[in-house]
Amino acid sequence: MASKTVAANRTMSSLHDDDARWEAIRRRDRNADGAFCYAVRTTGVYCRPSCGSRLPRRDNVAFYTDPAAAERAGFRPCKRCNPTTQAAAGRHAAAVARACRLIETAEEFPRLDDLARKAGMSPFHFHRVFKAATGVTPKAYADAHRGRRIRDGLKAAGTVTEAIYGAGFNSNARFYERAGDILGMTPSAFRDGGAGATIRFAVGECSLGSILVAATEKGVCAIQFGNDPDALVRDLQDAFPKAKLIGGDKAFEQTVAQVVGFVEAPQQGLGLPLHVRGTAFQQRVWQVLRAIPAGATASYTEIAAKVGKPKAVRAVARACGANPVAVAIPCHRVVRRDGALSGYRWGVARKEALLSREAPT
Repeated sequence: MASKTVAANRTMSSLHDDDARWEAIRRRDRNADGAFCYAVRTTGVYCRPSCGSRLPRRDNVAFYTDPAAAERAGFRPCKRCNPTTQAAAGRHAAAVARACRLIETAEEFPRLDDLARKAGMSPFHFHRVFKAATGVTPKAYADAHRGRRIRDGLKAAGTVTEAIYGAGFNSNARFYERAGDILGMTPSAFRDGGAGATIRFAVGECSLGSILVAATEKGVCAIQFGNDPDALVRDLQDAFPKAKLIGGDKAFEQTVAQVVGFVEAPQQGLGLPLHVRGTAFQQRVWQVLRAIPAGATASYTEIAAKVGKPKAVRAVARACGANPVAVAIPCHRVVRRDGALSGYRWGVARKEALLSREAPT
């Protein structure tokens, strides 16, 4: 992704004269889209540099800084490459980026009407554009950002109240109404490494090795594979060093048995409630993953498209790697575009075994 950005920036900076622009047209250089457009005098049409239409004669071509300038000169947009869409997409991306910065720097979450007005759009249109660009609504983006701020603030602030106001909540009551959803526990417990929180867990054995299942009162928060049961428990303790961890509970062991049963026979389904935390983007990816049925797979590219971020393939891969609940959020069903297996947090061999069990017979 970084190399593509560098290439795009290099292309933009090199388009300082008509000869360089003509070369970009001859190469059908997508990196030049948005830097300029060209018009063909014999057809009366203007295009973006990457247009796949037949290459015109050089002496029939005129260059313009943007579609508006070409239209003022009397040219009409090409129906094949639709250069006005490129311009609109650029404006939308810039407007969404500005809105994100406003949300991130505001003391309180800006009203949708205010964000839309500053973007020069109606509230309905802005809401749709924002979700298409980010994969989440403006409110969900703000909630995720405030969640990060409150988690960081609780680790650094002198008091819980300081952290709450620093994250943009204008009253303690408003925050405490949603503290469980944001943190998974009370703010004091989060700040103290889970002090006062109760997490039930148990370790079982399956054909893929040891498996740890842990849950808060709201749902399963961890499903982890491993080769060493003690190492799995230590990882859980490291994540919540001051939480009250209850192991060996007979009732909870039934939950572990249910997970193990699903691993061995995925066709039976797994309907456990989940309680996982993640960024807004991670939550969106995980939601799409849960919709992939047993016996099916999807590529990272397809997942990126479904969350509304078609270029965020690597970010999708990172979200899969951050999945805290193996099999319940089936990140093992995500493969490369050519169908080949790629990395898996709990080992590619386990991924291959899970997919083999789910394959249609």
